[in-house]
Amino acid sequence: MRKALHLTALAGLLVASFAQASTSIDVYRDPNCGCCKNWIKYLEANGFSVNDHVEPNMSALKQRLGVAPRLSSCHTAVIGGKFVEGHVPVAQIRELEKHPELVGIAAPGMPAGSPGMEMGQARQAYQVIGLTRDGTDEVIADYPATQ
Repeated sequence: MRKALHLTALAGLLVASFAQASTSIDVYRDPNCGCCKNWIKYLEANGFSVNDHVEPNMSALKQRLGVAPRLSSCHTAVIGGKFVEGHVPVAQIRELEKHPELVGIAAPGMPAGSPGMEMGQARQAYQVIGLTRDGTDEVIADYPATQ
């Protein structure tokens, strides 16, 4: 009985530590970017533990991580060894582990209304694009424009 309780407690600790590890994300940003800070607040409000890194050379970082220029935005995050470029919503970040064919995802540009880029009720249409291991783009999610 006592051994079973110890095993149950150990299993609970392992599950808890896995849950914590799966929500940790590293965000790299320019020191002067306000929308990057807003996206970080959005991540934290949605259960992520953010490691905030001020990066003086974002271009070199993006190149090292394999972020294609066509997918570029203002900040870059890394979770589970994959990049998250720009104002990607939490739903797609959480689903990234279900896509082993992807090296990362991106919300290219800085679309108004995306997380961290809220400007009233208006939202530009945008897509979250996945970059496959062979270098092709795959639409992961579509967000329509609103007025």
